[in-house]
Amino acid sequence: MCADIFDRGIILTGGGALLKNMDRRLEEETSLPVQLAEDPLSSVVLGAGMMLSDFNLLRRISLD
Repeated sequence: MCADIFDRGIILTGGGALLKNMDRRLEEETSLPVQLAEDPLSSVVLGAGMMLSDFNLLRRISLD
């Protein structure tokens, strides 16, 4: 999981992603690329819906 973050960077979602300069601050603090999701408010709901509709996907990413 950490390798993904180092390879691809951070994608901000949810209401916190809309805080002014949050992406810049995280990029400065972590030295990783940071992007905002295309629609940060909807992406959280859509992702949760995907997890609920596909339990195999949920099992693959869940922590044991």
